[in-house]
Amino acid sequence: MSDLPNNPALPPAPAVNIVLIGFMGSGKSSIGRILATKLGFQLLDTDALVVEAAGMQITEIFAQKGEGAFRDYESRTLEFLRDRRASRAVIATGGGIVTQPRNVPLLHELGFVVLLSASEEVIYERVSRNRARPLLHTENPRETVTQLLASRAPLYDATADFTVDTTYKTHTQAADAIIAEACKRYGCS
Repeated sequence: MSDLPNNPALPPAPAVNIVLIGFMGSGKSSIGRILATKLGFQLLDTDALVVEAAGMQITEIFAQKGEGAFRDYESRTLEFLRDRRASRAVIATGGGIVTQPRNVPLLHELGFVVLLSASEEVIYERVSRNRARPLLHTENPRETVTQLLASRAPLYDATADFTVDTTYKTHTQAADAIIAEACKRYGCS
């Protein structure tokens, strides 16, 4: 994982990786792309890294091996990033990564953990556009969202160093808020 050269057109970068957590549809991938571009950081998506390691899509992992196997892949991906000493990175994680207690210290070892949240209504509207979300292949996807949000909210809150509500923010506004807070806490170079 190589560092990018200093580009004077980029804003000062925080002296820490930024790790994005939150429910599916909260904006982790989209905001992560903007953060990485603004900072000149590498974007690392744990879901994409799991797909690469498993040699199959997430829906296939769930169908063939089950959710437990997928969660194991996620944990091993975090360990890999930690062991490789990922730096100058924005790390976008899967929505359920906090459901495994062993992942919480790994997330903090990797960097500044930012929770992206949104209202349940906005989350459902966003995720209902994507049929590739295996946890929503249920008889009542809306109820599934409600239940998963309720069970995960305390885990997200307990894990996050900082929270940005994306309900009424543009992706750029959310990215700017994250950069400002990371620089305030960790300094910028």
